[in-house]
This record gives sequence, C-alpha cells and structure tokens, in this order.
Amino acid sequence: MDLATLSLFLPACFALNMAPGPNNLLSVSNATRYGYRRACTAGIGRILAFAGMIALAGAGLSVVLQTSEWLFHAIKIIGAAYLLYLAWQLWRANPEAEQSVNAAEFGFFALARQEFLVAAGNPKAILLFTAFLPQFVDPSRAITPQFMLLGVLFLSLEWIAIGTYAWMGLNLRRWFAEPRGKRIFNSCCAGLLSAAASVLLMAKRA
Repeated sequence: MDLATLSLFLPACFALNMAPGPNNLLSVSNATRYGYRRACTAGIGRILAFAGMIALAGAGLSVVLQTSEWLFHAIKIIGAAYLLYLAWQLWRANPEAEQSVNAAEFGFFALARQEFLVAAGNPKAILLFTAFLPQFVDPSRAITPQFMLLGVLFLSLEWIAIGTYAWMGLNLRRWFAEPRGKRIFNSCCAGLLSAAASVLLMAKRA
C-alpha cells in the first residue's frame, strides 16, 4: 500500500472514528459516571466487535447481511432495543446512589460488554466496513494483507476516539460534580441514546 493511499485513508477513517455515534456517547457517559480509565478499558469491547466485523467484511460474509433483509432488520431491532434499555437505565439512575455503589458491579467486564453489544447491534457498521475499506485496496496486489493493515489502522484510530470522548466525559464529570448536575447529564445522554435508537430503527440497507 503506497503513501498516497494512506494519506487519503487516514483522515477519512479518523473522521468516521470521531463521528458522535452511540459508542462514543457511551464512552462519554461511562467516563462521567465511572472515571476515565474504566471508560477507556471498556472500549476493548467495542474494538473486539469492530474487529469481528472487519474480519467478516474481509471474508466477504457481509454479503449475507446485504442480501438477507430479515437478518438486517432483526439485528437493528435488537440493537435499538439495547440502546433504549441503556437510555432507561440512565434516565432512572440515582446520582447520589452511584457514588456509593460497589465498583465491582460496574467493573471492566460489565462495561466492556455494554460497548460490545452497542457496536454489534448496529448492522450498518459491517456494511460501512464493506463499503469503506475496499475503496483503499489495490486489486493488483494481495488483498488480505491490505485489508488487515487497513483494519489495524482503523482500530488504532478508534482507540484514539475512545480516549478523546472519555476525556470529554472526564471534564464533564468535573462540571457536573453535584447530584443535580449528574441527573441533568444522565437525562441528556438518555435522550441522545434514545435518538440514536430511533435513527437505527429507520436505517435501511444501502
């Protein structure tokens, strides 16, 4: 893969990574509620989900998702339902009780599972990888190594996005230190997650 291709891929890819989607919103919320480090490590769940999607796109298995309308709708309904569940949890959360909650209850595995399910519940993501990554593959060269390199670069930039949004959440945590402020922030995040669920329900296959 030549330098010219990479110079086009990296900024376009980073723009996708930094787009304010459900997972990035989740990083903000987790950092606000549980701290920067926990929000960043929870991002491993998202990375694993995206890595699986990239592997499926590279293997051509995403064609099944493109041609199976019922599978596409099933995945997006489940994904939207999970986003609404998270929104409901945030809406009814008690900020005063959160301060005394056992850290193990919202440890690494619980938060990473949230990130994984939010990412895996969006069928548009795998179609995005199918449509976006191949544009930067040179068909005259070996396909698999190029796809692997593009996938690794995408996931690396995704880590930067996770850290950036978690940092934003950390600063919001300082602003909303009081329970009333946390309640307002949780309500805003719940509204945005609900909106994201609505957008996902209206999504159609390209």
